[in-house]
Amino acid sequence: MPLRAISNAHTGLAVAVFFMLFAGEGVRNLLGWAVFGAISIALAITYVVLLWRARRRVSWRRLPVTLIGFILLAVASTAWSANPAETALTALALLLTSIGGLGVALLLPWRDLVRALGTTLRWILALSFAFEIYVSAFLGRTLAPLAMEYGDPSVSSIYLWSRNMLFEGGPIQGIVGNRNQLGFIALIALIIFCLQLVDGTIWRIWGFAWLAIAIGTLALTRSSTVLLAAAAVILVLGFALWARAIRPGARRGLYGVATLVLLAMVAFGIFGRDILSTVMGKSEDLTGRVTIWNAVTDLAQQRPTLGWGWLSPWMPSSEPFGTLVTIKGVHYLQAHNAWLDVWVQLGVIGLIVFAFLLLSTTWRAWFVAVDRPRWDLTTDRPFTALSLLPLLILTALLAQSLAESQLLVQSGWGLLVICAVMMKSPARVHGARQ
Repeated sequence: MPLRAISNAHTGLAVAVFFMLFAGEGVRNLLGWAVFGAISIALAITYVVLLWRARRRVSWRRLPVTLIGFILLAVASTAWSANPAETALTALALLLTSIGGLGVALLLPWRDLVRALGTTLRWILALSFAFEIYVSAFLGRTLAPLAMEYGDPSVSSIYLWSRNMLFEGGPIQGIVGNRNQLGFIALIALIIFCLQLVDGTIWRIWGFAWLAIAIGTLALTRSSTVLLAAAAVILVLGFALWARAIRPGARRGLYGVATLVLLAMVAFGIFGRDILSTVMGKSEDLTGRVTIWNAVTDLAQQRPTLGWGWLSPWMPSSEPFGTLVTIKGVHYLQAHNAWLDVWVQLGVIGLIVFAFLLLSTTWRAWFVAVDRPRWDLTTDRPFTALSLLPLLILTALLAQSLAESQLLVQSGWGLLVICAVMMKSPARVHGARQ
């Protein structure tokens, strides 16, 4: 088979994986869990076969130890879990997501990977607007997932697929059925479209058009957590561009300023919560998050070392998670903080491995973003904009992890796996010949 055809096939497969990672909720809402599971397993098996066939060309020893260690710990937690069957099921979901992320990261060149991700996000944004227009203009009412729509008409608003609020200025939820997730998709799309425009890898007219669509989606979701993540991305981008503009040996002042800014942000987060809630239009307990965090902390302290067993997302039938937090008749199925979720599920040991995974990946991403590769030191070529992408994605993930647990499932975990693998081979991001 010609190399071009193979490359296109791998890119198309990556689009399918990214769509399931980012818009899997839409597939489940439309077709049900059985179809969603069958597609996920089929994609994972396909990548297992492809990785096996390419085993001699893949540098397996460069896989991040912390990534493999965290996955193995989550799977092993079945042995001490309070809900072994549910833990085995969610561990399988973690494995399937990890296989998809590994397959994309190991088999695709960086530019093809970014192209596949950008294509997927365009489809999701376009389908989300089409879906919301259909609901508001033709259906004229709220829409629950089809599995619920004809079985239980009195579905709580938190479970609705669409709230029919497009013509009211939002918040909209798109095909993913969640405004925070749709907003995060728009943020990642915004980052990619901007970098592609700077690098000149997409047509400018279409680039600016999709940029406008991403900004419009971000505004219509009205997601405060995503806006905070966007602010963090802008801040880190500013520091990265500053670092690029000066010699590596002259960055002491930059790191000093960055440390002061970080300390100021931590202090504001601790002591300025009321001000932040007012500015973001949230209640004093951050829309129930403080209540959730307190309940999760109390539960984690009962099994602090190894936790209660992997369970992301929580299952309604799994105690004590299923009914741990109930607010206005709604059972919440995540800690709304990825770090607390890891602590309660895998204990302090899991939290340490998770922290090393994120910090080591982000550390590598920073130097990939701001330093020229060794083979390029003597040239006058400008930095590539796309080498900033891993750092900015990780920044968005880290910021979101403080208020959502999406980092541990589907798109969040898939992106983390891809970034962790790519950062172990930075030459691929910079475009070196492999």
